[in-house]
Amino acid sequence: MKEIRWGIIGCGNVTEVKSGPAFQKAEGSQLVAVMRRDGRLAEDYAKRHGVPKWYDRAEALIADPEVDAVYVATPPAFHKQYAIDAAKAGKPVYVEKPMAMNAAECEDMIAACREAGVPLFIAYYRRALPRFLKVKQWLDDGAIGEVRSVITTHLAKPSAQDLTGASTAWRIKPELSGGGYFYDLASHTLDVLDYLLGPIVQAQGTASNQAGLYEAEDIVTGSYAFASGAHGMGTWCFSAGSRMDRNEIVGSQGRIVFSTFGETPLRLIRDQGEEECAIENPAHIQQPLIQSIVNELLGQGRCPSTGDTAMRTSRVMDALAGGSTL
Repeated sequence: MKEIRWGIIGCGNVTEVKSGPAFQKAEGSQLVAVMRRDGRLAEDYAKRHGVPKWYDRAEALIADPEVDAVYVATPPAFHKQYAIDAAKAGKPVYVEKPMAMNAAECEDMIAACREAGVPLFIAYYRRALPRFLKVKQWLDDGAIGEVRSVITTHLAKPSAQDLTGASTAWRIKPELSGGGYFYDLASHTLDVLDYLLGPIVQAQGTASNQAGLYEAEDIVTGSYAFASGAHGMGTWCFSAGSRMDRNEIVGSQGRIVFSTFGETPLRLIRDQGEEECAIENPAHIQQPLIQSIVNELLGQGRCPSTGDTAMRTSRVMDALAGGSTL
């Protein structure tokens, strides 16, 4: 194959800028079909983005012989079934994050893809972004010595819709997302920490609904330990009076401070001084990871975000938010 022809199931907001155009701009890639249950919206997306085909049934898109690989961009409640259906059709699958409603569903997806002999990729795209590759370079070069711990603080104010109870966001509906904002947002941080520091092998936490604005939890705190021996602590609060997005990796010879979602400069802090590194994200933030997927499918490289790596993140989230122990 010289080119991968993609089909998107669920061409909603995340596909407008973050991912959809990236399938058209990545080398060796083409977006040939999109699907949404509301056919009018699927047709509108196709016309606006120059996509030749649109469907209102996922089964039809998966069965299309001109679709080589499938991107599942629906809420998590639908990830498992669509991924399994695509795998049974013999097509590689790229699934939005979080990978599924829980780790058990992740295991089912991995098993189905393994049985079908097709690869499974997950949209933890920070693994391929230059900002986080720079942090990994510092760590691999020993810039802060041996890693001792990492501390994450993520604070957010409730949205206007959350405050009035009028929000229709799938992110705060456990039946669609698996939990609340924690599952949608903390998953990015926990996955990139897995990428930077290695697997988390122990985790425990507590989740509560303090503000009572919606059904899902609005605060999760927890502690965890990495296979390397490093420790971690995290707080994710979505009913705070201020905003903060901060990760601090502490080493034997310095610290690295960075945000998960912002573009503030990365900071390397050591006795000899402080270094800042400003790196902007690409216009289509998923494009570097999508390029790595296309490259792997064409036999030219490896994608750093797979079903196996994403399942580890889901296991950690289940432990932190579910009150269990990993």
